[in-house]
Amino acid sequence: MAERVDIVSITTPQGAIAEPGLLAASEAVHRQLRPKLNADYAAQMRRIFEDGGRMAVAVRAERVLGVAVWRCYADTFNGLKFYVDDLVTDEACRSQGVGQTLIDWLSTEARRLGANGLVLDSGTHRTDAHRFYFREGFVITSFNFKKQLP
Repeated sequence: MAERVDIVSITTPQGAIAEPGLLAASEAVHRQLRPKLNADYAAQMRRIFEDGGRMAVAVRAERVLGVAVWRCYADTFNGLKFYVDDLVTDEACRSQGVGQTLIDWLSTEARRLGANGLVLDSGTHRTDAHRFYFREGFVITSFNFKKQLP
């Protein structure tokens, strides 16, 4: 039987960094999804947290196995929207329940805050992630369009 995976909040509800050691330890896993993160990872994440982002990590035996960055805000379509910016499991730990544990935790957090669902975007090339999201009960509800500005 695999060891239990714990979810630890990196940020306080106000966006302060509660676990600086785990924030630093999460960088390598986070970069598996976002390789273009700034060289000063902690500074970039502090800015995200100041803008309403929050972060939690999946940990087993003091090792970061997964990262979730999310935010909760009101909009005109969803009411209270719980948006997952980033969700990544360490490549070495995929298909071991880490992602599902993070989704379960995020779902509980969303309900606690009054949101009625989770929303996320996933690059069209991430087909393995899409299979996971479908298994977890996600559906495609819209297209995301982007216009790059000069």
